[in-house]
Amino acid sequence: MLINNHLKFVSILALLVLSDSGFAATTLVAVAADFTKPMTEIAAEFEKATGHEAKLSFGSSGKAFAQIQSGAPFEVYLSASEKYPLELEKAGLVVPGSRFVYALGKLVLWSATPSYVDDKGEILKTGNFKHLALADPAHAPYGVVAEEVMTGLGVLDKLRPLFVMGENISQTFQFVTTGNAELGFVALAQVIDLQTGKIGSGSGWVIPDELHGPFKQTAVLLQTGAENPAALALVDFLKTETTRTIIKKYGFGSP
Repeated sequence: MLINNHLKFVSILALLVLSDSGFAATTLVAVAADFTKPMTEIAAEFEKATGHEAKLSFGSSGKAFAQIQSGAPFEVYLSASEKYPLELEKAGLVVPGSRFVYALGKLVLWSATPSYVDDKGEILKTGNFKHLALADPAHAPYGVVAEEVMTGLGVLDKLRPLFVMGENISQTFQFVTTGNAELGFVALAQVIDLQTGKIGSGSGWVIPDELHGPFKQTAVLLQTGAENPAALALVDFLKTETTRTIIKKYGFGSP
């Protein structure tokens, strides 16, 4: 009798262990480079809250889009625009009804040099600079928005010969911080002081939303993650108040 009871206890314990280990899943997430800082923090909070792990891959939205089309095993995709998620949805690679705007992007004209960029961006018309950094519009939404702003200001053709193209917004930021470009279009999240909510170093112009179209950063659950509890949980977690608080802290607009 004691032996039987012991065997039952061992069996129950084994089931509990297996159940617990099965609960903690991992999901692979493609994330727009501008969202590096907030998403790193969100992933840590997500793991604390759910036990699941989100493995993050940062880069340009367009590059991630191409990788997903080619069969990369991403399960959740956070794009810096709505363009690429919509195209994936049309191609049947997205779980129907999963698309949503997780943040509104904020573009900044920034220089590592204090007092170099004025608070109205007049330097784009009058400045005597040799290099202007921006993310490559071919696959980075921040570059698309930057060109839209320059077009509206009537300076695009004049400044195009000065462009230094970053593969993504992270490389663009590096061009400016290292002095390879005197100024550039970067994400507010890259230069924000989390204590004040303002630009923390150098000088910059936070570009008004009315100078460009809606900057809707959009997420989707991909078909590859449709059965993964970690992917499903992450999509839900991105809509929580915890996530919204982190997003606002880094200067993004709330959808």
